[in-house]
Amino acid sequence: MSQHFQILIIGGGNAGISVAAQLLLKRPGLQIAIIEPSDRHYYQPAWSLVGGGTFDIHKTVRAESSVIPQGVTWIKEAAETLEPEKNTVITREGNTYTYDQLIAAPGIQLNWHLVKGLKETLGRNGVTSNYSFDYAPYTWELIQKLQPGQTAIFTSPGTPVKCGGAPQKIMYLAADYLKRKGWTGKVNILFDTAGGVIFGIKKYAVELQKKVDEYQIKTNFKHDLIAIDGEKKEATFKVTDAEGVSHEVVHQFDMIHVVPPQSAPDFIRKSPLANEAGWIDVDKHTLQHNKYPNVFALGDATSTPNAKTGAAVRKQAPVLVKNLLDFIDGKQLSGNYNGYGSCPLIVGYGKLILAEFDYDNNPTETFPFDQAKPRWSMWALKKYVLPWLYWHKILKGTA
Repeated sequence: MSQHFQILIIGGGNAGISVAAQLLLKRPGLQIAIIEPSDRHYYQPAWSLVGGGTFDIHKTVRAESSVIPQGVTWIKEAAETLEPEKNTVITREGNTYTYDQLIAAPGIQLNWHLVKGLKETLGRNGVTSNYSFDYAPYTWELIQKLQPGQTAIFTSPGTPVKCGGAPQKIMYLAADYLKRKGWTGKVNILFDTAGGVIFGIKKYAVELQKKVDEYQIKTNFKHDLIAIDGEKKEATFKVTDAEGVSHEVVHQFDMIHVVPPQSAPDFIRKSPLANEAGWIDVDKHTLQHNKYPNVFALGDATSTPNAKTGAAVRKQAPVLVKNLLDFIDGKQLSGNYNGYGSCPLIVGYGKLILAEFDYDNNPTETFPFDQAKPRWSMWALKKYVLPWLYWHKILKGTA
């Protein structure tokens, strides 16, 4: 295998694969390699539906080899050390690769270890998370076992997370399941979130609050999960008041759905590509690195202040491709990313609010109707259309 590539891509997820495919469609002669250690590729947006008992987990995974674009070299290793001054990437396996241009798309890191006791009890004792392929089916098991008088907690951390709406989606599915059994208000549902609001954009927040009220969900803001004792069924939260003073509270649970704190991968955080907060330091419109002009990045690990979603990647990818080719050709960069993000907010079975917005939190809706209203058509889009689009169009660079 060659050790030098014209374009080296770190990450074989949605971002890395779709960008590679689009580059080859635009310019078939490019010499491209993808560094990706995993032999499995996941469609993670469906895991909320898996947790709600309405999607088959096995339909969310395929062999990584099946999605690598033809003509791209797959380096089945893990990036470990980045030396952008030398145009070099060193892998965990000890191999060195060089490049003319680098695309960083490593995705986001789930920091389960930052919640004390979580790793030891995850997947048992009523502790689950849809952020894991292994545990999403357990979420559905727990929802079905809930009984009147019991408590179900749904958490959201203080860090950026991939799909910011996911912590709430599974809560609404659980609440709707209980409603259909006539148990609204009989099972205690708590939304313990480190955030200060239900959603950052008022148009959608108003409608979500209506669902919170309908399902009789108790919201606890500024509650950041710091520890879990699975045996005792206790969750400990750091609570911050309006003056910024913190104290700890313990909530008992029968079921708890945990969203772990998240960050850029450790090898990114310790690299010269990272800003002070640990994210890849790129221009938020061009996706070009602010210090190393032959480095571009997209997806969840970048510093761009948009929602970390697959929908954002879909809008970022053509911008990055355009700008990278401009850079190769010695032209001024012409692509511009406006911060588009989308959160398909499931609020019950057959009911979905499709939130779409830009950097300025302005709704940028696709359809000619009010997308803040829960609709079955948007549920169908989420459950049936988008998975097909992902496997057959997005990863092939044609959507």
